[in-house]
Amino acid sequence: MWFSDYVFLERSWGKDERTLQSGFERLADFPMPFWLALFVEGTRFTQAKLQVAQEFAASRGLPVPKNVLIPRTKGFVSAVTHLRSFVPAIYDATVAVANSQPAPTFLRIFRGQSSVIKVLVERHSMQELPETADGIAQWCKDAFVTKDAMLEKYFDKDIFSDKKLQDIGRPKMSLFVMIFWSSFLAYATVRLFQWLSLFLASWQVIAFSVAFLFLVTFIMQILIQSSESERSTPATNFTLSEGTRQSLLPK
Repeated sequence: MWFSDYVFLERSWGKDERTLQSGFERLADFPMPFWLALFVEGTRFTQAKLQVAQEFAASRGLPVPKNVLIPRTKGFVSAVTHLRSFVPAIYDATVAVANSQPAPTFLRIFRGQSSVIKVLVERHSMQELPETADGIAQWCKDAFVTKDAMLEKYFDKDIFSDKKLQDIGRPKMSLFVMIFWSSFLAYATVRLFQWLSLFLASWQVIAFSVAFLFLVTFIMQILIQSSESERSTPATNFTLSEGTRQSLLPK
């Protein structure tokens, strides 16, 4: 993440504002084209967090969401303010998994099980966005209202909109990267076995390999399961403390 120039935050705007500003300024003369990914919700989607968002929206007279959380707009406003002079557009991506399809998880990916997802990408020129901070924040909120309506239509009719779908094909670079790393790891594994065979008997090499693979698989399974979003709060029959409730509300 550090090598990919991630911006690390502390979830405190007093500290994060300067960190974000410094990160955006470094992008002004970045030596190659870049994408900056923003997850405006600020947290992963769970049914518990959705209920909190619905309660907050109802208490403030806002549109009550059914499929999305209420966006936290401070980071988005800061990004647009600092980047609009040299970033030409914003791509709004809406990701959906049909009710008939299993949700993609790290554990499913780790097990080699595929999932089908649908992605709607809309391009907005940076010039379309308002100039003021309040206007940018409202634009973002309106975009999430539209996103919620599109998801509701998708879950009801299995289609985002009447716009024609564009087949972008399968990226060849991803296939090249996968083949390269698979070949490299296979070669490294063979060389490791050859090196171990100099010091251990054949059955010891096999036992060591099996034990090592079992240990890696076991640890990965624990880490993946502990990171699942559903484990942060129960999906049903949950009770939120007032402190937790306040921490989930947009600021």
